[in-house]
Amino acid sequence: MLVHIVMFKFKEENKKANIIQAKQMLDNLMGAIPSLRSIDVGVNFIESDRAMDLSLIAVFETKEGLELYDAHPEHQKVVTFIKSVVEYSKASDYMRD
Repeated sequence: MLVHIVMFKFKEENKKANIIQAKQMLDNLMGAIPSLRSIDVGVNFIESDRAMDLSLIAVFETKEGLELYDAHPEHQKVVTFIKSVVEYSKASDYMRD
């Protein structure tokens, strides 16, 4: 199994609304992309300099499954929106037994 983790720091303008919209869009990918086995999307609630605003953990069977997800048109719609409202993001991918 491949675990894909992404954390986002949102711009201040319309921050709360954009976080809610991004979460909803990401949650809606489950069932829309066949290679996506699970997705967990959470909104941060602790104020800290280290904190990110939104995080996701997605699971795929293989690296190819992640690549199919990345290229999928529904995911690309989410990417386009998120890129317009975040300052930056961080990602990590690893294989799990």
